[in-house]
Amino acid sequence: MLLAVDVHYSEETGYVAGVGFHSWTDQSAITTYSSTVTNIAAYTPGQFYKRELPCITQLLEKHALTPAIIIVDGYVHLPGGKAGLGKHLFDSLQGAYPIIGVAKNLFPGTHPRHELLRGSSQRPLYITSEGIATNEAKKHIAEMFGQNRIPALLKQVDRLARDGEKNQ
Repeated sequence: MLLAVDVHYSEETGYVAGVGFHSWTDQSAITTYSSTVTNIAAYTPGQFYKRELPCITQLLEKHALTPAIIIVDGYVHLPGGKAGLGKHLFDSLQGAYPIIGVAKNLFPGTHPRHELLRGSSQRPLYITSEGIATNEAKKHIAEMFGQNRIPALLKQVDRLARDGEKNQ
């Protein structure tokens, strides 16, 4: 199973969702997961992972998930050799699963080789990875179902996390 995850917040509470699927070209999820995490860390510039990492690891533990690959909303690696959310997740899981980061916004200094244009969009996604080659990760994200910039399953996991926040 492949797993896409996303997290949204309401003050000190995180709402994490996961969408499981079998193939990069799947049109819909085979299953969905969610968790609510309280007392998450406050946002600290440059340390975004401190808010999201505990939420994602709790989702994996709560549902005993062992995906082939995890896709996160954000960067795995940041310019200058800094670790992003995905690298912190990879390390916390002791490299058990490859991580692909799909970021919607440019982090200053990101190399153009990480850009991926999907559909007719002129705005790229930024793909970084650990445990899987970046070119392979880009190929997989490019193959994902949906004609728009953001693949349909990544939109779905974002919506599920947002709905968790709204329903509290």
